Parts: sequence; C-alpha cells; structure tokens
Amino acid sequence: MTQMTINSRPVRFDMDPQTPLLWALRDAANLTGTKYGCGVGDCGACMVLVDGEALRSCLITLAEAEGRFITTIEGLSRDRSHPVQQALVAEQAIQCGFCTPGIVMAAAALLQRNADPSEQEIEDAVPNLCRCGVYPRLVRAIQRAGRVVRRRETISAAPAPGIEPEDAARAVPAIRVIED
Repeated sequence: MTQMTINSRPVRFDMDPQTPLLWALRDAANLTGTKYGCGVGDCGACMVLVDGEALRSCLITLAEAEGRFITTIEGLSRDRSHPVQQALVAEQAIQCGFCTPGIVMAAAALLQRNADPSEQEIEDAVPNLCRCGVYPRLVRAIQRAGRVVRRRETISAAPAPGIEPEDAARAVPAIRVIED
C-alpha cells in the first residue's frame, strides 16, 4: 500500500505502485480537477504540486509519490480565492478551461518561489499547452497575481465563486431551434 498526503489529508492507495499518480488522483481519490491531456508529460494538464514543486502527475508513479505531500487544484483553494485563480478570471485568461488547473498549479508554484516573475520566467515555469492560445493574457494574469501576493494590488473584478442554480438558469439566453 502506498501512502502520501494529498491536500493535507493522509491517503493510502491499494494500487500497483507503478500506477501514474494522475490515475490514482482521478480514479481512486475522485480528484478530477487534475486533467489527463497527453499522458507523456508534454501538455501540463495534469500538473500538481509535489512537496511544493509543480510536476506532471502522469509522469510520477505512486511509488515515487510515497511519503510526499501532494496538492491538487482542489486543495490549492477550495473557494477559488487563490491569487492565480482570481487573476486568471480578472484578466479573462480562461477560454475552454481544460488546461486551467495545470496552469494554476504551475503558476502557484512559481509565485511561491518568486512573487515578481519576468515574462521569460513565467514562460519557463509554466510550460503548459493551451489550445485556446491565451498566452499573452496568461502572462498578464500571473504578473497580476504576483502583485497580489506582494500586497501591491487587490483583485475585486473576479466574481465570487459559486452561483445559485436559479441564477445560472436566468443567465442562459433562450435558444430557439429553427427547423427547415
């Protein structure tokens, strides 16, 4: 049995120790915010923090994660109030959202080490692929999150997390189906 701490909770997996951490998180722990993108470490959709370092969970086996501290997007901030999450929303740097959890984790690790990163440092530390191409806004958002971390700015533009179902229903425009 493999043991580790995930999102501040001790966890044991009764799985093959060679199982990628990604699949243990998604399938056994039901932490589905960590996304499967490519399975070979190219896209970064599966990025998690392992002992504070941003690593691709598709490349780490359970055996390699033994005894370590893992943080997933669910554990970073339950109410989505982390400066990176808030800045991504405020800068409108999210399109489809598939790559977002991995980007948030990589950016959070960067800002933990360096709260005032240059554009080049961001590009080096956040190698994630985004098929929607939000890179310029992404850089602005991470730099803005850095200012929040350094207490030089607050973000009030990002909406509070959560929405009531009835409010969501009102927000959806009516759709008419026109048949020929």
